[in-house]
Amino acid sequence: MSVPWDDIGGLVDAHERFLAGAPVEADVRGPVLESWKRCRSVGLEPDRLLVTYAPDVNMDERFLRAAEPVLRTLTASLADVGMAVALCDARGRMVRRFGGDRRLRDRLDAVSFAPGFDASEWVVGTNGVGTALAERGPVYVVGREHFADCLQPFACAGAPVRDPLSGRIEAVLDLTCLRDDGDPTMLRLVREAARDIEARMLEQATRRERALLAAYRRAGPEPGGTGPRDEWGDGDGVALGRIDLAFLRERAEELLASPRRTLDEVALPGGRVAILLRRLVRGADGELGVAVEARVSGGTRVTGLGGTVAAPDPATGPLPGAGAGAGAGAGAGAGAGAGASTGVRDGAGTGVHGSAGTGVRDGAGTGVRDGMRVPRAPAVSARLVTTAVPPAVPPAPSAAAAPETVGDILGGGGSRLLLVGEPGVGRLAVLARRRLELLHEAGVRIGTTLDVARTAEELTEVTVPRFADFVAVDLPDAVLRGEEPGPLGAKTRLRRVALGAVHEESHLWSVGDAVAYVASTPQARCLESGRAVLEPVLSDSGGWRAQDPSRLERALAAGIHSLITVPLRARGATLGAVSFYRSEKPAPFEDDDLSLAQELTSRAAICIDNARRFTREHHTALTLQRSLLPRGRPEQSAVEVAHRYLPAQAGVGGDWFDVIPLSGARVALVVGDVVGHGLHAAATMGRLRTAVHNFCALDLPPDELLTHLDDLAGRLDRGEGGAVEGGPADSGIVGATCLYAVYDPVSRRCTLTRAGHPLPAVVRPDGTVEFVDLPAGAPLGLGGMPFETVELELAEGSQLVLYTDGLVEDRLRDIDAGLDRLRAVLAVPERAPEETCEAVLDALLPARPTDDVALLVARTHVLGPDRVAQWDLPSDPAVVSRARTAATEQLTAWGLDDLAFTTELVVSELVTNAIRHAHGPVQLRLLRDRALICEVSDGSGTSPRLRRARNEDEGGRGLFLAARLTERWGTRYTPEGKVIWTEQPLP
Repeated sequence: MSVPWDDIGGLVDAHERFLAGAPVEADVRGPVLESWKRCRSVGLEPDRLLVTYAPDVNMDERFLRAAEPVLRTLTASLADVGMAVALCDARGRMVRRFGGDRRLRDRLDAVSFAPGFDASEWVVGTNGVGTALAERGPVYVVGREHFADCLQPFACAGAPVRDPLSGRIEAVLDLTCLRDDGDPTMLRLVREAARDIEARMLEQATRRERALLAAYRRAGPEPGGTGPRDEWGDGDGVALGRIDLAFLRERAEELLASPRRTLDEVALPGGRVAILLRRLVRGADGELGVAVEARVSGGTRVTGLGGTVAAPDPATGPLPGAGAGAGAGAGAGAGAGAGASTGVRDGAGTGVHGSAGTGVRDGAGTGVRDGMRVPRAPAVSARLVTTAVPPAVPPAPSAAAAPETVGDILGGGGSRLLLVGEPGVGRLAVLARRRLELLHEAGVRIGTTLDVARTAEELTEVTVPRFADFVAVDLPDAVLRGEEPGPLGAKTRLRRVALGAVHEESHLWSVGDAVAYVASTPQARCLESGRAVLEPVLSDSGGWRAQDPSRLERALAAGIHSLITVPLRARGATLGAVSFYRSEKPAPFEDDDLSLAQELTSRAAICIDNARRFTREHHTALTLQRSLLPRGRPEQSAVEVAHRYLPAQAGVGGDWFDVIPLSGARVALVVGDVVGHGLHAAATMGRLRTAVHNFCALDLPPDELLTHLDDLAGRLDRGEGGAVEGGPADSGIVGATCLYAVYDPVSRRCTLTRAGHPLPAVVRPDGTVEFVDLPAGAPLGLGGMPFETVELELAEGSQLVLYTDGLVEDRLRDIDAGLDRLRAVLAVPERAPEETCEAVLDALLPARPTDDVALLVARTHVLGPDRVAQWDLPSDPAVVSRARTAATEQLTAWGLDDLAFTTELVVSELVTNAIRHAHGPVQLRLLRDRALICEVSDGSGTSPRLRRARNEDEGGRGLFLAARLTERWGTRYTPEGKVIWTEQPLP
């Protein structure tokens, strides 16, 4: 039996927890959670909705004409799957609903998801229509993701439909079905349908613009006719040069972009002056457009389309002719445009043929309403309105004259059409807007992580299929490792890191393949030159095919026909190459595409270089930290230990742990955390860990050890916290935390103290878990406050769990919730430390930890009475012989006769020194652990000092002999005095 995906995991009760104020970021998708927050902010109640109804909801007829064929096709394709198609206006009110079986329609009617009802987010909560409007993009909402309870039985996908010229949202298209029938593929279907509607709207605009040009042509006199003519200038017949014409067109574009301006005066070289006029023009079917005409005085005569258009002197009255334009600039060879002058070929377009214009200026298109507000600009319909001017003698017509097009310069005088188009943004403006949108999206989506490979993948995801059909990113292995790349060029071994494709039949190299480009390929040329290379027709590029003729011939046969390859350059270094291929789009890449590819690649290169630098620092810090952490488990019998260290995704931190054997078979357990990440945190961790080892060698009590460590951290911070010359300020050591515990397997006593660190957990043999009520203490480096200790008696087999805060706390979970979860995981009796570590990490560690984690689990052992011998001795020199005898007998019982002579000598010297130089009770203790330990304690706080006796000295050689005959020796202080100890390896 299938289970809906929103019935699994944290989404089951996420809605209830969200309404209760609990964090649910880990269980709910980002767009859905943002929608819930918006719904809550407007006061929506999930169980009570007030849906408004408007009986007269309608939409623009032109939009409906564009949408109806697409909606019919979509509805027919979904006829057998029980899915309804809804069309809503830009406010979220449903206009029409199609398809769906009777059961689905009844259920939709029951929740007021029907024509006339409002489906906006602020009315009905999270849904395909309202959330698509709020997010201004496609959304998919299923089941429990709906904010309203009544909508949770459904699944829906919505996408806004935009005006392709202005980018304004005109409508929202929605697919809705029952939750059990939902599929994320709905999102792709609704997105494609919305794009189809937008494409039909663009086609409509193109047809309207062509009709405007035809109306303008019909309004003017025929070529060679006898219509009115007015000669501008001195009649010398000098034509406008290219620079003059380009300058006029540029100023005409500015006039088009200024809806409140009608006239403009342009000074030209040679004392000539051009007057530009914008007017309305109306097509045969009522289409409204604008046009810009020019009249040049001072020597150049200009004609309009199909002959000259008479124009009086500006001082005597307004210029005649077709009206003002508000379209985009004209571009050479741009073809027929939509809503803007884009270059006319054979009368099919609406701009100036051969123009060097570059598109829209300051938003260019102004819309029909703006055009209608132009003062003193009467519309032109069936005829061209002119003022009464004495006609000039027309030139004799030429029988072989070619058809005139907008932009032709003819003899004679009069007005000349520069631009004509429908008010709005034309095809060039559409392309410009889409490129700007793509660049904006690239800035948002590329570089979201500090991972080199993922950043390369983001580049391919942004550019396919909107810019290219296949995009390949090749990098050297050195960049992937974070190293500085060497010189790149022909035969350099690169690695295919990312490949974006519209389908899998590209026959290009796959991700992970090694590629070494030959010198003739565009990729090798761009790597060596550092400049992008455009190959508009790949079938003519023998150098590209030379890389692998058989493979690339198959790629050509699959439809790949055009290529742009761009080097990834950042901060003066070349990191690799990006190759953009076209296959599905028939038009080859052009120069504008090359500029866009360079801009996209340059942005991605900076992000990839940032990721590379982070990778280098991360690896360096990780190597440093791992070299400073324990490499193995020290030899000791007091506890059975398991440990884990996991660095954070964001960078290596300063967490550390240690297991340090102490004298008397005891062991010290340490866990610490340094604030921050990176090399400084790792280096600081190394300092503190070394200091703890040194203080442990002195056998200091736990509270005294932390006091010394706190003092050291403060001194290091004061002495090294300033800024390094030419570098950032040192973050210092203040704020580091530490937990220090000492366990004695003989007494089963554990003494703990902490400096701002999370509480340790104790797991009893029966599975009972408790967090030790241990005074927190101040973090290291603050100074001035004493540290307190707590002493526990632990049963054999108890587990002591020490950890850093990254295990139980992050930005989505507070520490109390983390501790409760840790308690639940630990409550298992008689589990091995290794199993405990695995269970804790599986249950508590997030998928992408933001902080590093150190975990130390120690299961206690006991040194039983059969391995411990102890004697209390009076302070009498005569007792020394009895002590030697007792020690020898105990060694015989343990089977250690080989150590009897040395031990007898050590006992004799240590007991004699205690009786002679100390006071209070004397005690002798032998421990059989991994080594034979001999301890003599007394009540004096004076530590003996090892020295070399002179020849004439009668004493001073006993401690020297003991040190030479044993492996280790030392002194530790107790509340009652001191202990002198020695260790001998067992035979």
